[in-house]
Amino acid sequence: MQTVDLYLQDLKARGFHLQEDAIGFIYFGKHYTNAPDEVAIAAIELTLKAQIGFEGSFYVSLLETLIANKINSRQAALDFVKDRQLLSL
Repeated sequence: MQTVDLYLQDLKARGFHLQEDAIGFIYFGKHYTNAPDEVAIAAIELTLKAQIGFEGSFYVSLLETLIANKINSRQAALDFVKDRQLLSL
């Protein structure tokens, strides 16, 4: 399993540079919701795809929704969003 730190490093290596405030939102949301890394990474990925960039409040809201619905893996997060048509991906 990949950590949020490694995922962010991977994004940077691929040329996707997040601003400091975005990184702050990522860690705030992860700690605020007590989300496991895998779910936080899924929320980052879904946010980037849905928003064509990073929107901190969207990410935190999505992460809260995933945790409230007891989502605990990337695949479960993708299925949840798709099944409920929460995002048009």
